[in-house]
Amino acid sequence: LVLSAIFGSLGISADHPITGETFDAVNLLNKQGLYDILTKMVKNFTSFAPLGIVVVAMLGIGIAENSGLISAAIRGLVLNSPQKTLTFIIVLAGILSNLASSVGYVLLVPLAGTIFLAIGRHPIAGMAAGFAGVSGGFSANLVLGTIDPLLAGLSEEAAHIVDPAYHVNPTANYYFMVASTFLIAVLGTWVTEKIVVPSLGEYNAEGIKPEKIERLTKEEKKGLRRVTWVFVGFLVILAIGLVPAEGFLRGPDGTFLQSPILKGVVAILFLVAGIMGVVYGFSIKKYKNDADVMKGMAESMKSLAAYLVLVFFAAQFVEYFNWSNLGIILAINGASFIESMNLSLIPLIILFVIFSGTINLVMGSASAKWALLAPIFVPMFMFLGYSPELTQVTYRIGDSVTNIISPMMSFFALIIVYFEKYDKKAGIGTLVATMLPYSVIFFTMPSST
Repeated sequence: LVLSAIFGSLGISADHPITGETFDAVNLLNKQGLYDILTKMVKNFTSFAPLGIVVVAMLGIGIAENSGLISAAIRGLVLNSPQKTLTFIIVLAGILSNLASSVGYVLLVPLAGTIFLAIGRHPIAGMAAGFAGVSGGFSANLVLGTIDPLLAGLSEEAAHIVDPAYHVNPTANYYFMVASTFLIAVLGTWVTEKIVVPSLGEYNAEGIKPEKIERLTKEEKKGLRRVTWVFVGFLVILAIGLVPAEGFLRGPDGTFLQSPILKGVVAILFLVAGIMGVVYGFSIKKYKNDADVMKGMAESMKSLAAYLVLVFFAAQFVEYFNWSNLGIILAINGASFIESMNLSLIPLIILFVIFSGTINLVMGSASAKWALLAPIFVPMFMFLGYSPELTQVTYRIGDSVTNIISPMMSFFALIIVYFEKYDKKAGIGTLVATMLPYSVIFFTMPSST
């Protein structure tokens, strides 16, 4: 708001390189600006694209998490893995666990340490592998999570600065996510076995008794089998609706790209995760009636409290950027400056990855950072001829690769506590030194591919 007043009084402007339209900086601290700020504050918040998307997605994933489905699936995956593939499975399970908020940090990381200790290996190496998957692989997965529609919504709002009709689908980075899942799992395994384990050396477990690892109960196994059949049923319905040329789930033009599956991916996520969570909850008798399911959904909403606060301010920020024209002026001038440097796409992407990773060291929340960066860089890259989806995935690489060495990351202190259980002298330096090789390798390989 202050910058709008300054730039407005200075007469700052920029010419749109495509339409030739001139955009002048608008002072929002005058009478009209204050009127808009006060009368449109609520509308800015309620019409903000990511708000409804994330709430709906979280309702479904919240049931799956509250019922114990995600926790049981992770335990079953890790505990039933052969020792030769255990490290790979731990990293992979960590990547998959970021589907549901904090499950990976709270469950998988300490579980990985316990498992490594039980088989005679260094427990910190196990926790490092789990943490690398959960946090370093934050932007990889085989299925969509709440972060995907959240970031897509912010990217779409930012893209509207240049093109009001532009739509960013939550599936925008899906191919990259799937490929990255296996790449990060392989790289994380290699770093653990070749760098972290040798550097830690042998672990002296004197005075520390290996904890008993709770295996899945009969009820949990039965619940997982039922959930598997439910998931197969969903796949069959999707196949019947999409494979035939006249399938009922194809779009109005008969193609998959216009299908309600892609356009309604958040609704699909809600239904699939929610129904599977309900089936599992009733199978293990955690849910006895619909009231228990509603309580589970309400519990998941509690985790959104901080997000709602963030969205309120992010929504105002994006709208003020639009009203003041500062966003598009900065994008046009920034694009012109980058263009004058004659950078090709690859150097540009690498620079943005480094920039995003550096910002991540001092600001933890992925959504909060993107709420600030998207209105600047999405339009800027659009003027250079690059899509919002590309800008978003580049940001996600930089944001995730430094998660594991950023003291600002929400669960960083918790991981230190886990480390201290097996090394009383462990602190920030211990954790950063242990995780730095993962960060370097994760940055080098995905960025180059």
